[in-house]
Amino acid sequence: MHLNAFGEIVQKHWHELPSHYPHVHLDAFVIMPNHIHGILVLLDAGAPSMHLVGAGFETRPYKNPASRDHQRHALPEIVRGFKTYSARAINSARGTPGVPVWQRSFYDHVIRDERSLHSIREYIAENPARWAEDRENPAGPLHS
Repeated sequence: MHLNAFGEIVQKHWHELPSHYPHVHLDAFVIMPNHIHGILVLLDAGAPSMHLVGAGFETRPYKNPASRDHQRHALPEIVRGFKTYSARAINSARGTPGVPVWQRSFYDHVIRDERSLHSIREYIAENPARWAEDRENPAGPLHS
């Protein structure tokens, strides 16, 4: 995959997530022509919680009871922020304010063990090589 200007905007906003949400650590990530795959690690005083994010909302930020100083945000709020700010930047670049960029929802999956983490990282890394066969690819086999 070679990113166009809009893909570069998406990549920039993904990599900026930890500066907006200090309890977020980024893991595997790939930008596809019409969607993204990424792993977000939500750090806490206890064990980290890992989530696979694909491509919802109105969740309020919550306070970590172990910390009086740091406001934590739930996964839907983090994804909403990412989608909102990246869409605004894309629309600004193309002169189309307010035009939807992302689908309304997203797919998430809690990663519970190392085996699952490895498998999902592999899926994300190999996803671009499978684009030709992807059912969402307008030039793919389902659309011929």
